[in-house]
Amino acid sequence: MSTDQPPPGQPPEDDPFLKKPQEPTPPSGGSPYGSPPPGDGGHPPPPPPGGPGGGYPPPPPPYGGGDPYGGSGGYGMPDPLAGMPPLADFGRRLAARVIDVIIVAVPLFLIQLAFGTNRYTVDTSRGEDVSEVVTKSYSGSGLVMTLISILLYVGYDWWFTRKNGQTLGKKAMGLRVAMLNDGSVPPSNASLSRAAVLWLPTLICCFCLWPIALVISILVDKPYRQALHDKVAKTVVVKVTT
Repeated sequence: MSTDQPPPGQPPEDDPFLKKPQEPTPPSGGSPYGSPPPGDGGHPPPPPPGGPGGGYPPPPPPYGGGDPYGGSGGYGMPDPLAGMPPLADFGRRLAARVIDVIIVAVPLFLIQLAFGTNRYTVDTSRGEDVSEVVTKSYSGSGLVMTLISILLYVGYDWWFTRKNGQTLGKKAMGLRVAMLNDGSVPPSNASLSRAAVLWLPTLICCFCLWPIALVISILVDKPYRQALHDKVAKTVVVKVTT
């Protein structure tokens, strides 16, 4: 699979979502250490050897903020969310996901009618149970529908995420997917891994449990509200700021 995205760490210069690192602002008075004490010849004192960071600069930040995985915003540490667009709230993410599911489910339903399969239907009049439905999913037309479902759901999410970080649902809700380290549009490989972790467990074996696990991961993750698929791709979901 070819990728038209630049390698990680080299985002395109024309990326409209790219966040530039913030330049440090020196304190008033022109000296980064304040006014020099009398009689020192006008030279600022050296940084204290025991001060924060031992006199060394902090590591490169995400969006000009703190360390994307180590910074907690505590004493002596920069705020890890500094310079980032506002993170997407759970309600908007859920609404965007519902829109995306509907967009893919409608043509998938029409294809399913054409194949004449009842992959996810339990026929109680014939004494079927859930185990028989699972068996159908991996035999005959049920297997075909499973493969088509994987192709449509994963392909849809991969294509729009790598294109501009926005599926149709996210665009409608004013959200986008961005790389955590610099805010750029996710490259093809990150978009594919994100889509695969998002959809494959749901479509293959964990139709109910995996979506619940994703919801819980968003709600409990701090400070970036990353779902499990965001963790794998090192992405975040943020609001679009113009």
